[in-house]
Amino acid sequence: MLKRQVTLHEGHKVFSVDAWDSSGKKHTVSVRVERVHHHHEDHHMDTVMNISSPQMESPADDLVLMFPKSSSGLKRAKRGLVIPPFFILEDGKGPFPQKLHQIKSDFDKEVTMQYRITGEGADLEPKGTFFIERLSGNLFMTRPLDREKKASYRLIVHATGVDVNIVEAPMEIIVNVIDRNDNKPVFTQNPFSGNVPEAADIGHEFMTVTATDADDPETDNGVISYSIVKQDPELPKPNLFTINSVTGGIRVNASGLEREKWSRYTVLITATDRAGEGYVTNGTAVITVTDSNDNAPQFEQTTHTVSVPENKVGAEVARLTVTDGDEPGSPAWSTKYKIIGGDKSGFFNVSTGPSQLEGIITTVKPLDFEKNKQLILSVIVENDDPFVGSLATSTATVTVNVEDVNEPPEFNPKEKVIFKPEDSPVDSELVTYKATDPDTGKSHKITYKIGSDPAGWLSVTPDTGVIKVRSLMDRESPLVKDGKYRAIILALDNDGEAPATGTGTLVIELEDSSNTFCLK
Repeated sequence: MLKRQVTLHEGHKVFSVDAWDSSGKKHTVSVRVERVHHHHEDHHMDTVMNISSPQMESPADDLVLMFPKSSSGLKRAKRGLVIPPFFILEDGKGPFPQKLHQIKSDFDKEVTMQYRITGEGADLEPKGTFFIERLSGNLFMTRPLDREKKASYRLIVHATGVDVNIVEAPMEIIVNVIDRNDNKPVFTQNPFSGNVPEAADIGHEFMTVTATDADDPETDNGVISYSIVKQDPELPKPNLFTINSVTGGIRVNASGLEREKWSRYTVLITATDRAGEGYVTNGTAVITVTDSNDNAPQFEQTTHTVSVPENKVGAEVARLTVTDGDEPGSPAWSTKYKIIGGDKSGFFNVSTGPSQLEGIITTVKPLDFEKNKQLILSVIVENDDPFVGSLATSTATVTVNVEDVNEPPEFNPKEKVIFKPEDSPVDSELVTYKATDPDTGKSHKITYKIGSDPAGWLSVTPDTGVIKVRSLMDRESPLVKDGKYRAIILALDNDGEAPATGTGTLVIELEDSSNTFCLK
């Protein structure tokens, strides 16, 4: 009975009714509710009719399908009723041929009628699945049906009079094949492979397993349920993973993933049809635990004392080696370094060494012993990947002692320009050109020498740096360029271990002193 108002969005609805007899045997019929149209007194009405056909391997022998009333003669009658589909359970046991129904025409009471069928399973592929006895109208099935190969057949029954001019309008019969749970679920691959970060939160879904079932997806026969049977290893706990029974999505179920101890799990999964109560298929999911940066790199030695000569750029100051428990070669393992204290002037740089587990400190600007004899650097190490959770950063302290180096005396200015007449007398004083020693902590005596004097015009007093005319200068000399003569002066300190020499350039702009006579 109709319990409440029904809206058939697709024009029909099918459901099953089960009954059990006294011996416990189950009997099932399928009920199909369709919307049909009746024309009555020119008014169009939608009504609902309820048709049921047995879902049995041997349909009832007394089920007779009658042709609708039709007019006599060659004229076809307008169809007054649509014969509802009937249902046959697949993989029937027979015996075959198996009678399905008898089809009769009303004219059969008056004259001899003959019957034939056309359509799918008759004269169309798969040919010969159904046939009808010509005079009795008994419809037979010749072999078991397989829903997975063909789920529905459309047959057309033709009835004509024998030796009389009677033609029934063809009657359509739809045969729907009812699914039997005769297919196991099949995993789309086996094994499945997935990766899960060791720091993944509980509930994080990281992979999906899938299975298919050739049975009817609109019945429980084709509805698959997934479950996890076993996890190997069962460490640190046996229920690290869970699976969505409907979608097959595998997610983290508990904390405890630790790649450094258990980097791989093999999980036995099952796919079961009939919503978990039918055929079972086993499969495997191989889960690889990927590294998360849950181990901070640590300096093997946290204090260093080194010495670096002053004035040297690109000098290696120290190599700071570290260890890291994360996966070698991963961004959670490779390191980077930063100087966070003691280098406000930017004398140093720290870079990652070839091993990825060492920081190399070098000088990028010259150190000056006279200004700063010692610097104390604070260096931290991190990974390319950010830390997971709260991890302490390892810090190393590097004490850099600047070594004093004997620096050469420095002329001020580096190039000294003077103006002198070219006829300055021999032994006359041109200029005093002196240098100073930048090594303020040491007491060095500076002596002076001529380094380059192409024309041999100059002399220098070793102790004072006084430069005099040694021989007459000539502005027209080829050694004078644009009126300027250049000489190199040397300043030497007296450091016995590593004496140093500074250089200065003396530029003499020679004034022309020759007389010009004009004769008239």
